[in-house]
This record gives sequence, C-alpha cells and structure tokens, in this order.
Amino acid sequence: MRPTRFAAPLVTLGLLLLGATTEARAADPVVFAAASMKTALDEIAADWAAEGHAAPVISYAGSSALAKQILAGAPADIFISANEKWMDEVEKGGALVPDTRRDLLGNALVLVGHDAGDVALADLPATLGEDHLAMALVESVPAGQYGKAAFESLGLWAEIEPHVAQADNVRAALALVATGEAPYGVVYATDAAAEPKVHVVATFPEESHPPITYPVALLKDGPATEEAKAFLDYLGSAKAVGIFDAQGFTIK
Repeated sequence: MRPTRFAAPLVTLGLLLLGATTEARAADPVVFAAASMKTALDEIAADWAAEGHAAPVISYAGSSALAKQILAGAPADIFISANEKWMDEVEKGGALVPDTRRDLLGNALVLVGHDAGDVALADLPATLGEDHLAMALVESVPAGQYGKAAFESLGLWAEIEPHVAQADNVRAALALVATGEAPYGVVYATDAAAEPKVHVVATFPEESHPPITYPVALLKDGPATEEAKAFLDYLGSAKAVGIFDAQGFTIK
C-alpha cells in the first residue's frame, strides 16, 4: 500500500515564489530555505532588517521543491537545503556561485505526538494501530528521507509504510500532528521546539539515518547579489548563531 499524501496546510510554493518575485525590491535578497528553518530564520531576518539592511524575502518549502524551482530559473540569491543531495543537484546544474557553499547547521530527528507520553520506537507500529503517521514526502523531502532511512535501519519500515500520511514539507507534517489530524509525526527537533501543541515522544538514534546537514550557498544571477552576500555572511555571525542554537540547531 502506498503512503497517503496530505496536501500541505502551508501557503503553496507557487504563491511563495510569486511573493518573492513580485514583492521584493531590487535590493532585497531573496532566500529559498528549507521549511524547517522558518522560526529561526524569520527571527534572524527581522534582526538583519532592524539593523538597516534590506529585508530578506524568504520562500520556505521542501528542499526538493526549492531546488527544482532554482534549476528551472526561479530568481533567488541564497539557497539553504536540509540535506546535501539537493544542494548537490543545484551545484551540478551550475546554479551556485563558486566557493560560496558551506555547511551551516545540523539537526536531530524526533517522533512527536499530539499528546504527551514516551513511545518506544520499536512499539510504534502497535501504538499507531490504524492511525496515521505524518511525514514529509519520503522520496524527495529531506525530513521524509531521513525518517524512512531511520525506520528501515530499525527494521520497522514495512510495518510503518502503510500508515504514513505524506505532507509536502516537514512543517506541513508538523501541522498535521499539532491539529490532531495525525497522532504522531516525524520531524526535526527544531520543528518540535517551535510548536507548543506537540510533544517529543521519542528521539531517533543518530546512527539510524544519514547525518542531518544544512548546506547554504549563494546563487548565480540572483536579483540582489551584493546584499545577499552580506546576509549570507550574517548567517554565521554571533547573533545569528545564537538564534540557531536557541532553536535547537547544531552549529557546523
């Protein structure tokens, strides 16, 4: 049985991209960022703008969708992916400014529940019963890929797969748990920290999935390249690092 797919409750990527291209002034850096970065990056962008810089226009979505938009010619200055694969694809497509790519952050993978109470990962199939497990797209979105890899490593995927409700990105999966549409979901630790309506009920062992890495790079032909370079540098500043750390990211 193929996993169920739920439509994302977030604004669609098309509308986000429209906002990025129509609302941005010439000097505003346009950032395409993995959905899991929203809470921290919104705060960092607000601090940046408060210091007198052009306010970044940020489009959040699954890294796969953003990478495909970049390769299709969508105008953006900075790309932050939630895994190396999709940054590799953009780099292979010749869209990165040479020597600007670096690893920015790391994260952890957790199981969240709408209700509190620890869950043993080995018991999750029985705990789910006939209910759904919310996950980002398991074949393309990094959070979903990490989750699938973890369940495969733990020998649980065959039992879990029929119950998976796929969402377009990790924040959409998080929303399904927060609203109670799914009792459990697989998200990053930072997503769980950003949503008070969910509870961390288990943490996946680090060795059960590939390392969670967020690479960042400057993109060629962006509409605000000079200001974007400065904002890219700012992401490594003490103030930005403090915000990332407070949200639960690990610093590379």
